[in-house]
Amino acid sequence: MIKVVLLGYGNVNSHLLNAFKKSEIVSVIQIFNRSNISLEPSLQGIPFTDKIDQIYDADVYIIGISDDSISTFSESLKIQDKLVVHTSGGAPMDRISQKNRRGIFYPLQTFSKNKDVNFDKIPICIEAENSQDFALLEKLGKTISEVVVEIDSEKRAKIHVSAVFVNNFVNYLYQIGEEILEEDDIPFDLLKPLIKETANKIQTLSPELAQTGPAKRNDTKTIEKHLKLLDHSPYKDVYLMLTKKLKQQWE
Repeated sequence: MIKVVLLGYGNVNSHLLNAFKKSEIVSVIQIFNRSNISLEPSLQGIPFTDKIDQIYDADVYIIGISDDSISTFSESLKIQDKLVVHTSGGAPMDRISQKNRRGIFYPLQTFSKNKDVNFDKIPICIEAENSQDFALLEKLGKTISEVVVEIDSEKRAKIHVSAVFVNNFVNYLYQIGEEILEEDDIPFDLLKPLIKETANKIQTLSPELAQTGPAKRNDTKTIEKHLKLLDHSPYKDVYLMLTKKLKQQWE
């Protein structure tokens, strides 16, 4: 049995808890959080503490807090020579205090508090300072996902910035689209089949081959029409910037 303590209970660790509870070889023996938390009834038997000097002995400690707090928090831990990992995509492994053995357990996915996810196909990016700890993290990852990969901190940072483009920025564009439609009481639901098909296409095509639209076609009349519609919109500059970049690519 792999004994796990969750350090912090934000989006990532709360989802990891739900995934680990389905495993027969992982036991989350404690949750630490600075403020009180609310667990669903099936999880309320898991011990909770807000006192850093009362953290249990475990095989793996998973830090799930903001990137800027990892260094200070890990240094404040009273445990020593234990395997402590964090779940951040952007923070390097050396953010964790050297008084413990260090590693990474990064699920490459977007997590929202009230949206369940299926971990089976979520890549778990892992890193460790020695082979024994790596093997333990690999075993832990494979209890919840079919895709566990070794990724060092430098490559993980590249993955994270790419993820910001394909997830955070794309979601912001969804928001822009929704706001433009709301001006004329048009339901955003009308765009959802298009969003779904666009996402489905890149399962079999590269993003470059899947690209369509007026910028790729250099359809200046349509572009001018769109710019006129956006003449007083705060998003006109976004349209112009993206159109310029796309046109440059297809010149």
